[in-house]
Amino acid sequence: MTSVVFVHGTGVRAKSYEKSFARVVSGLGRVRADIRVVRCLWGEQHGASLGLDGASIPVRTKHRGVGGDELLDQDDPLAVWALLEVDPLAELREFAAAAKARRGGAARAGFAPGRQDPWQAVADTARGLSLEAVTGGGGSLDALVSDLAPHLGTAGGRVAQEISRTLGGTPPADGIEAIGARAVYALAVQRAEGPHGDDEPLAVDGADRDTVVGALTDQLGGAGRGGFVAGAAKSVAVRALNSYLSPLSSLAHTFRGGITKGSVPASGDILRYQVRGAGVRAAIREAVRAEIASGGGPVVLLAHSLGGIACVDLLAEPDPPAGVDLLVTVGSQAPFLYELDALTALRRGESLPTSFPRWINVYDEQDLLGFVGEKVFPDRVTDLRVNTRQPFPRAHTSYFAHQRMYELLAPELPK
Repeated sequence: MTSVVFVHGTGVRAKSYEKSFARVVSGLGRVRADIRVVRCLWGEQHGASLGLDGASIPVRTKHRGVGGDELLDQDDPLAVWALLEVDPLAELREFAAAAKARRGGAARAGFAPGRQDPWQAVADTARGLSLEAVTGGGGSLDALVSDLAPHLGTAGGRVAQEISRTLGGTPPADGIEAIGARAVYALAVQRAEGPHGDDEPLAVDGADRDTVVGALTDQLGGAGRGGFVAGAAKSVAVRALNSYLSPLSSLAHTFRGGITKGSVPASGDILRYQVRGAGVRAAIREAVRAEIASGGGPVVLLAHSLGGIACVDLLAEPDPPAGVDLLVTVGSQAPFLYELDALTALRRGESLPTSFPRWINVYDEQDLLGFVGEKVFPDRVTDLRVNTRQPFPRAHTSYFAHQRMYELLAPELPK
């Protein structure tokens, strides 16, 4: 039976690793029943932490603010999703501002006695949204629904409150269904990831996201389900995000201690690996050795991000672990570090050792931390491009929720 040793990337600890591990087991199991997935969790023992409880972080003493530039392409639908990562209600507020502008800024129109404000009906529907009809197919979609369902009521209530506050008394307008659904989804994701983003970002495939948002849109009335509403959303990402850049910069300074501590697992693991990477590589070596000793094999190393760098370094060492038939790097920076001459075991200009196994490198063009290897190591690396339909940085954490990746890998895995 083929054994796949799953090596995680930067910032991952036991709780988030188990979620990713379950996704890998499910994804591979749907395409290859003969696969055994093996754990390799190195983050708990070899990951970074602030040993002096943040004593190196300066205390804020002065307020500073900066101006903003337009960062997003207003014609790219992913720009709106990138904005909703920052502020789930931004698009809804822009929609309300447009509704106010259409009535010329006049006082609220009001409605005849006994007639319900149509916006109140939308708000009431938002409070009762459900994902019960979305589940049942198994795989990554069920996992996403499981993550979001506990937070859907709170998210729907918050959107209902915003609709009543900003749109109540204004004339009806098209497009609220899809905009409200995206706001509910974004709020639910935010809550699922912890109040301060304490947990690892959810691994979400864009197709699963669209399925969930489509179901919520249907419940809100269904209009505009097929895409973003012109005028209400086309340039909202650019306009709204610019207004947040300066205050967000100020908040970043104010809460620098919490932000820095929260970012340590992700950024600190990378820095620590550069000088203490031997422990990570030893953990991977031991996972391979134990699997071979137990009679497993052939062995595949499936490694994400920094885990891919560690695997390349390990397999390029003079005494690589025996029994690895295939290396699969996912969203990895290993080819980039080779080009920078920053790999531990392989200098720029050196060829991969003859003992180095077959190497498949998976990347998403939206993932700014994913690189290609075919031109860096000609005839030694095969690049596989996937499209999770997610903006960066979520594109970097969503590979293992993307079933198409497993379908592409299935025929490549040894038997």
